Amino acid sequence: MTAHGTRAGEDADDLDVEEALALVNTRDHRSGRPDHSRRPDHSGRPDHSGRSAGERGGGTGHPHHRDTAWADARAVAEHAPRHGARSRTGFLTPVPVPLGSALGLTLAAPLTALTDLPSFDTSAMDGWAVSGPGPWDVREQGVLAGHAEHAPLTDGEAVRIATGARVPPDTTAVLRSERGRTDDKGRLHATAADRPPHTVSHGQDIRPRGQECRSGDQLLPVGTLVTPPVLGMAAAAGYDTLMAVPRPRAAVFVLGDELLGEGLPHDGLIRDALGPLLPPWLRALGAEVTEVRRIGDDEQALHDAITGCDADLVVTTGGTAAGPVDHVHPTLRRIGAELLVDGVQVRPGHPMLLARVRDGQYLVGLPGNPLAAVSGLLTLAEPLLRTLAARPAPEPYALPLRDGVQGHPYDTRLIPVALRGDRAVPLLYNGPAMLRGVAAADALAVVPPGGSGPGTETELLDLPWASGGIGVCFT
Repeated sequence: MTAHGTRAGEDADDLDVEEALALVNTRDHRSGRPDHSRRPDHSGRPDHSGRSAGERGGGTGHPHHRDTAWADARAVAEHAPRHGARSRTGFLTPVPVPLGSALGLTLAAPLTALTDLPSFDTSAMDGWAVSGPGPWDVREQGVLAGHAEHAPLTDGEAVRIATGARVPPDTTAVLRSERGRTDDKGRLHATAADRPPHTVSHGQDIRPRGQECRSGDQLLPVGTLVTPPVLGMAAAAGYDTLMAVPRPRAAVFVLGDELLGEGLPHDGLIRDALGPLLPPWLRALGAEVTEVRRIGDDEQALHDAITGCDADLVVTTGGTAAGPVDHVHPTLRRIGAELLVDGVQVRPGHPMLLARVRDGQYLVGLPGNPLAAVSGLLTLAEPLLRTLAARPAPEPYALPLRDGVQGHPYDTRLIPVALRGDRAVPLLYNGPAMLRGVAAADALAVVPPGGSGPGTETELLDLPWASGGIGVCFT
């Protein structure tokens, strides 16, 4: 289920509250005053579970009192892989990875120098390698990078040399091109104004062997994120492969008979927004997407897809509520999955879930509405994938809101915001079925129950492409 429609009860409370909040007038947004006019529902009207407010709230009136608090749900997702039988660390089994495929992975072994760097004395500049005090007689044949070692220099001798070339034995220094001249007899003189005539400093403009590291030195520790400079250092240090934690493999199953893969919506059919959205977002979170499949409202087909999948993470869209075609819960019960999170106190997206299908495999059930699915992705899939890939948690940060944000009476809200200087600007079109707001956003603001006024410091969740992280990979 995705886009504008909802199944029987799916995200019904999200639609009641969130759609209304997305359409509040400009004055209410600017005021930043929480709306305390909403009161718990004591009418006895059943919710999507079939229970009345009194039955489900234990007298509190909270319509989802058994849902997991948002921060707790993220913690459960982050720690879930550490509680399986396979690995107490939680991350996937390290493997050797070619340098060309290691970008964005995490080192599973220290990066230790396999050679001295540089591995021989090299020239730091174009110029002349010289021996002893000048002036110097210049050899006819110069020294280029990548060539074999030249014969030693004798005292009073010089040779043309290129940057990166191996300096001949008995070289005193390298005289830069701009600091020397040859006379009409072909003899080389030092001319730099800051040097006494005919002299150079010992070791000048030579990179000595082992200046950066010696063979066996630890260059980077376990847990380092492989960035482009890390790849360069590994290559310089002699590596062809790195021992790293592999990318978690993810499969995406898009559920619903009402979805179109192309063209305009018509005759009760709607475009599938999550099929194009989820795979690149999962890749940006560090996953390798191995399968994207459209599945209709067919419980047996969903069962077969899940039980036949060997991915580390299965992501489903829609079907997480209790309507007649919501097959995720019955399928998880049928296969004996362990339900770790069943509903989260967050808007949009509270019907999201997390299950351990079997040891080493997890399922994140996302609501069908697009922004609700994004909420589930960042709440449950992101911390789970981060642990599986042994990636560090991002440093939490907050910015003041430029405008106030209406709060939900009980639940956290995730609101698309644009970052403008030192302020976060809340964006409209933030209902569960809407993508217009998040498409223009840099982050999601974590708005506590009751709302946040203008200037309130509010926690932000960066969107991967906005933060510029190394995990951004849309191919």
